[in-house]
Amino acid sequence: MQLTIFTSIADIGANEWTAWFDSDYPFLRYDFLLGLERTGCIGGESGWQPCHFVLSENGLTVGVAPAFLKTHSYGEYVFDWSWADAWQRNGFDYYPKLITAAPFTPATGPRVYLNHADPQALEKLLLGIKEWSEDQGISGWHALFVEEGLSSSLTDLGLHQRQTVQFHWFNRNFERFDDFLATFNSRKRKNLKKERARVAAQGLSLVTKIGGDISGDDWHFFHHCYQLTYAKRSGHGGYLNREFFTELCPALGDATVMVIAYEDQQPVAAALYFCSADTLYGRYWGCLREYEYLHFEACYYRGIEFAIAQGLQRFDPGAQGEHKIQRGFEPVLTHSNHWIAAEQFDTAVANFAAQERKQVRVYQREASTLLPFKQNDT
Repeated sequence: MQLTIFTSIADIGANEWTAWFDSDYPFLRYDFLLGLERTGCIGGESGWQPCHFVLSENGLTVGVAPAFLKTHSYGEYVFDWSWADAWQRNGFDYYPKLITAAPFTPATGPRVYLNHADPQALEKLLLGIKEWSEDQGISGWHALFVEEGLSSSLTDLGLHQRQTVQFHWFNRNFERFDDFLATFNSRKRKNLKKERARVAAQGLSLVTKIGGDISGDDWHFFHHCYQLTYAKRSGHGGYLNREFFTELCPALGDATVMVIAYEDQQPVAAALYFCSADTLYGRYWGCLREYEYLHFEACYYRGIEFAIAQGLQRFDPGAQGEHKIQRGFEPVLTHSNHWIAAEQFDTAVANFAAQERKQVRVYQREASTLLPFKQNDT
């Protein structure tokens, strides 16, 4: 067995990467990850150091795990700050840690490549990651927003599973937005229509643009909106720089979708989505000033309309947000898996994850009772 570590995806090359990861999931595309490196969003002093694992045997690739060495826990959305604090209080270093994830993106998708001709491919890849991590003094490996099947396999191999709840929209063969609204009970349907009417009453018009229709000025405007959002919420700039929006995103073509709101023909807000063949991913939003219900219109309702028009099956609008429930986004479980190198912390993490899963599942059930659908549609 031979384990090779690549500290830049450029050293692997587009052809090999695409052969391993042939999904159109946008956040694991070669050009997306390479663009993150070239724009400086990862690598350098970002705290995200590419560390991609390729395991081979007899000249054949057994498994591949895109990964990053992290010196902090920002931009992950599976929160482990309490773990880092526990390590520090006991005189140990939690960082660097190793994660397999889509940087800055809490969206479930492919996470590893496995050669299915080898039934032990995952076990071998995991062993290689563990041995390398222990040799390098890495505190653990964390696979975030993992597809359920892979998460179950990792759990069977002894990794601790965590779960969270997100709110996703599902296309049940709707032909129009009104078909979706028809599944709501009367009161919730009226409320949603009032929200949309209020947006129009404020003199706002919205336009949806795809890929090459998004101009350079649009991308510069969006970067400004994005930074304003982070400044308002956290008092500091966002994780992604101007070059991410003005150079990387335009290169992704029709995988990018932007909704722009105008007042008196001037842009005042925008929402950015990415899409695959069957899923729309809502990612970023920003506005120059506040308007009633504009966030819901740009980030949710226009996304649903786009998904219906394009025949997409699912709309993942991002992490958190209980306000999505009454707008028809259903609570779904997301999964992550965690291997802890230090035995003295392993049991504590296992207990934490087990208790958390119980609480998360109760929350999911309770959230499901708040959906706006008619009784026979729940």
